[in-house]
Amino acid sequence: MDIIEKLKWRYATKLFDSNKKISQKQIDTIKEAVNLTATSYGMQPFKMIIVSNQEIKEKLTEAAFGQINVSTASHVLIFAAKTNIDNDYIDSHVENLAQIRNVELNSLVSYKANIQNFIKKKSLEQLLKWASDQCYIALGNLLTVCAIEKIDACPMGGFDAEKFDEILYLKEKNLHSVVFANLGYRSEDDKYAKLNKVRRPLNEMFIEL
Repeated sequence: MDIIEKLKWRYATKLFDSNKKISQKQIDTIKEAVNLTATSYGMQPFKMIIVSNQEIKEKLTEAAFGQINVSTASHVLIFAAKTNIDNDYIDSHVENLAQIRNVELNSLVSYKANIQNFIKKKSLEQLLKWASDQCYIALGNLLTVCAIEKIDACPMGGFDAEKFDEILYLKEKNLHSVVFANLGYRSEDDKYAKLNKVRRPLNEMFIEL
């Protein structure tokens, strides 16, 4: 099955088979893939919280307005934006870059200054929006990887973010819930699995110059 067929196979799963669980190997693959997601300046201003505990999933279900695909999923993955993007975070990013690429910190002075200038010009609200945008990039990457791995997924934005933050103790970690995805394996009772995917014709979707 090629990549297009795999993307056609995926859909926003509404009902999971709660008896089927994702393997740790697959979770490890997902973690690696999300970690390799492209982000602005490579700064990764977010974290992904992985929830498999059923009790916590039940609480998240309530905060997601009772949507059953949260509680029946094998895992719930929450993307949370960092709310404390400051000079310390910039320093740690630049130091990590220098170590991994084996270069002197002095050679990254201009790069660091560019980031500092970018951050300095933004309000806290703008920085949260910027960090949140990176979460959606990672979510898109996650959905593609899940399709390749034949893992069912459902991205979700309909939830009470403040309640999610409370349940997951995110404020104490300087994080804020942005979007999440339920992962697992589709139930045979999910009628949406058999419906044709609805998309616009390619000639209406794209402009080529």
